[in-house]
Amino acid sequence: MAMIERTVREPLATIWEIPDELWGRLHPILERRYPRARTGRPRAELRRVLDGIVFRMRSGCQWNQLPERFGSDSTVHRWFQRFVEDGLFEELWALLAGECDQLGRTDRRWQAADGCLGKARMGGEKRAQSHGSRQARNEEESARGGGRRPARSGDRGRQRPRLQAARADDRGDRLRASRPDR
Repeated sequence: MAMIERTVREPLATIWEIPDELWGRLHPILERRYPRARTGRPRAELRRVLDGIVFRMRSGCQWNQLPERFGSDSTVHRWFQRFVEDGLFEELWALLAGECDQLGRTDRRWQAADGCLGKARMGGEKRAQSHGSRQARNEEESARGGGRRPARSGDRGRQRPRLQAARADDRGDRLRASRPDR
């Protein structure tokens, strides 16, 4: 049997921030899509914004936990939402995937997806059938003539009874009754 030699490639380093070489290719796209205004409030520094987005996606931290070096967390999040809405990430992905194909660094035989599963907040057993909406149930019960009981005077349903504050004259009567010398 002949031994098959495989070429072992070193994996690329994990990117936590945009390297200068990559920024050189992304910057013209961002400037074309989001030019600086001549007047008004200055635009956020888009390299810091992208670095913050990369950090957030790599670490999984919450937006409000971004390190200060990326600027305001709300600014980074607002730009992220804008990029998603404008389809910027698809354009950047197409550029980078095309370059990786040209370099022969793309292996399309496998793909990976990451996810996180957690316990349901309200947990409990699964129910076999849906109980429908509350409104539909109430309409069915009223049509059958059953369900809710009629309200009675003084009936507060499942609520706790209210504590009644003592009136001023009640307090006075009790005080006089407890002090016989007056």
